[in-house]
Amino acid sequence: MKALYSIGINIASLVIRILALFNSKLKQGVDGRKNTFLKLQNSIKTNDNSFWFHCASLGEYEQGLPVFEALKAKYPNYKVVLTFFSPSGYEVRKNTEIADVVVYLPLDTKANAKKFLDIVNPDYTLFVKYEIWPNFLNELKNRQLKAILISAVFRKDQTFFKWYGSYTKSALFAFNHIFTQDKNSKSLLEDIDYNNVTISGDTRFDRVHNQLKTDNNVAFIEEFKNENICIVFGSTWPEDDKIYMDFINSNSDPNLKFVIAPHNIKPSYITSLKTQLRVETICYSQLNDNIDLSSYPVFILDTIGYLSKVYSYADIAYVGGGAGSTGLHNILEPAVFGIPILIGKNYDKFPEAKELIELHGVITVSNSTEFNSNINTLITESTYRKNKGYINKNYIDSNKGAVLKIIDYLKI
Repeated sequence: MKALYSIGINIASLVIRILALFNSKLKQGVDGRKNTFLKLQNSIKTNDNSFWFHCASLGEYEQGLPVFEALKAKYPNYKVVLTFFSPSGYEVRKNTEIADVVVYLPLDTKANAKKFLDIVNPDYTLFVKYEIWPNFLNELKNRQLKAILISAVFRKDQTFFKWYGSYTKSALFAFNHIFTQDKNSKSLLEDIDYNNVTISGDTRFDRVHNQLKTDNNVAFIEEFKNENICIVFGSTWPEDDKIYMDFINSNSDPNLKFVIAPHNIKPSYITSLKTQLRVETICYSQLNDNIDLSSYPVFILDTIGYLSKVYSYADIAYVGGGAGSTGLHNILEPAVFGIPILIGKNYDKFPEAKELIELHGVITVSNSTEFNSNINTLITESTYRKNKGYINKNYIDSNKGAVLKIIDYLKI
């Protein structure tokens, strides 16, 4: 199995390099990995104490961030190495203040693992959620370096729990401790005799709850919303557009405002979105001092970095990704502000969505007809709307606390 894994990694490396010739995202990763070791050598010295934080992509980074911040505050003299596997995480957070150096994780070969750890030699390593790289983890274990996995979620169909998954399963035992999000994940680990496990819950609850402590003021959204009811469509995809577009175009209520924050903010897609809208629309990229934002019914947020704050202005939120196959985006971000949420029909892999649907704080819709019916009820029945929002906020409050459990365990 070990030999097959190594062969597979080498084949994947070759395939990625070939595909990168035709795919800009893959090319970013290939080019970025060429600089990893040089950046590390320039940033980490042999006598430095350090933490190594690793995330697959942006979502895992956001999940791990409250733990990273707590460790940084507790041990301010430790340097932080932050690695990403995906360009979508690296490109957005390559200048984050949480880390002293941010790099792409080299591909998981034995040689790369040894070279990486020769330079970094971390006092503690934190992997987030799904990231299990056997060669890196086994090299950590061989060097008796401490490592934990946080916010882990496991499923029975994963290779760790199959007869042919011995090599990937061995990587789990490189972790000194694993903090899972749920009881099922803990049980699966115990079934393979991994017992250093704690159910801590999902650190994202702490992350979004911390949003309430920040300044969420966004002047241009405040001007745009004025005193009206505001519906925010967050992280939407074309499949989501088909669900809500008819409602916006047919709306005649001047007291309704719509903020659309698409996942894809490339100019070509924004142009396509504006073409579909038959009402007056203003984009963030068009802002200037001469524009009266309050006169527009639709605002397109064609930039990044504002959505979590913009949700604080929403009376109702629609969170994208669930209408298609791309994956539901973070519903906890709007939930913390105590507002009702609508999502598409594909949410089975997202336990928080399933739980909030059962609690009646989140509504799932499959098409524009269902969306129109539910959104009209939420708009016209304020008590109904506020009750659903209360359910969502209470859900966040009841599930926070994972960060404290993890930090209490960590002893340097």
